[in-house]
Amino acid sequence: MIVTQIARIIADFILFLDLTDDEILDADAAVEMMEWVGHRLETLDKDFLRQLVDAFAVIAPEYSGDSQKLVRDIPYSFYLEEELAADDPVRLAELEALRDARD
Repeated sequence: MIVTQIARIIADFILFLDLTDDEILDADAAVEMMEWVGHRLETLDKDFLRQLVDAFAVIAPEYSGDSQKLVRDIPYSFYLEEELAADDPVRLAELEALRDARD
């Protein structure tokens, strides 16, 4: 499925930005790119974004160690569930409670 392939591309890019040593990749540039990726993800069609969010959990086992957790947490890190629930105040409150409990 194409959404899984796109999830892998995004995951690999996020891992590169997050895990590459500051000696090789400028930290400010990496943060700027993460913000850009987050913005682009938020602008995706909501049906596709729902599939993409679900795909990160599917592909996470393909990665090992810290990378697996980072991939699984992409939707959390980029507030993608919140983006999907933007028009649902009850769901947004649930997500906020879950986020508070997690932090």
